[in-house]
Amino acid sequence: MAEFFDALETRSPAEREAALMTALPAQIAHAQQHTHAFAEILKDVDASHITSRVALAKLPVTRKSELHERQKVAREAGGDVFGGFSALVRSSGGMGRIFSSPGPIYEPEAKTADYWRAGRAVFAAGFRAGDLAHNCFSYHMTPGAFLVESGAHAVGCTVFPAGIGQTEMQLQAIAELKPQGYLGTPSFLKILVEKANEAGQKLSFSKGLVSGEAFPPSLRDWFLEQGIQIYQCFATADIGLIAYETAAREGLVLDEGVILEVVRPGTGDPVPEGEVGELVITTLNTAYPLIRFGTGDLTAILPGQCPTGRTNARIKGWMGRADQTTKIRGMFVHAAQVAEVIKRFPEINKARLVVSGEMAQDEMLLKVELQSHAEGIADKIAAAVRDVTKLRSEIELMAVGSLPNDGKVIEDARSYQ
Repeated sequence: MAEFFDALETRSPAEREAALMTALPAQIAHAQQHTHAFAEILKDVDASHITSRVALAKLPVTRKSELHERQKVAREAGGDVFGGFSALVRSSGGMGRIFSSPGPIYEPEAKTADYWRAGRAVFAAGFRAGDLAHNCFSYHMTPGAFLVESGAHAVGCTVFPAGIGQTEMQLQAIAELKPQGYLGTPSFLKILVEKANEAGQKLSFSKGLVSGEAFPPSLRDWFLEQGIQIYQCFATADIGLIAYETAAREGLVLDEGVILEVVRPGTGDPVPEGEVGELVITTLNTAYPLIRFGTGDLTAILPGQCPTGRTNARIKGWMGRADQTTKIRGMFVHAAQVAEVIKRFPEINKARLVVSGEMAQDEMLLKVELQSHAEGIADKIAAAVRDVTKLRSEIELMAVGSLPNDGKVIEDARSYQ
């Protein structure tokens, strides 16, 4: 049985770096020539000179918040829904799908095999040709399900598009189809396992690939006790696969199609190896050529190489957010969304969204300072939160002046140990 997805994973670091730095100036030139956004952002840059990481670090970081704002302005002006960042043109026929992530932020998908480059993550999780993968990522609006499905197809798997929810129907399908592996969030797999145990059903899963949420070692070990070997990957709707876990269980190995930097939050300055900072990615994807894209996610580069023989750099994985945006049950929630809820109720003075609970069992609580208490206001606010964020939240009504005066709108009180 092959040990690696392809030969790229075992290149010497020098060979890989030379290939990336050769591709980098061509990708920057492509972004300048084929996207309005980077034609403006990098208007004074001579792409032919960007042939090293030192030169790359001098370019501006484009953060997700800027991408969101450019898209919003362009849409309001009746222009490009992608804000000038996509090199694909819908009318050309090369665009397969358009996705919407919370914000909203719109992302294009090209009609190419394994567009998101997820195949190597699926392979590293133990999936092989002929396996049936039970895909529990959402197929609704967001790209998660399609991202891992394309990776499973690249490995040679068949996919059952289970989606999210409908636990009883899911368990019936698992019992009858007997899929070998699970794709989805760790929290939903935990629900499936617990429900199956209650019903006396033994799930057919022996392996799985999870993403969209933090995946602590305690939960990984719990799945192992259930007979399921679960690995994780780190991917975003903008970039696709960034890094993936291997059998070594020592951090996440970088994908071969990205150039990764870790910078000091709020700047574009790379931090020393091992120091926690914001993840900045330059992708070699010509359809959506993001250059120094600040994801807002925190991570750190690990020293050394993966014991499995993969030679690319490794990161610790997702370590929280560099801004007040956070991921809850696989969905990003922005401070602007909390502000949208507040705007709907004149009686709200201030609010803070607190995320707590053990990882994979996120709990949301919106603490609200009210100037006046109308009957049923808590239920109305809860409905507004669900409408804006697509997530359920408890509501705590408080007197004016109860919340700290620290400017914080979203507080992540979860444990990442």
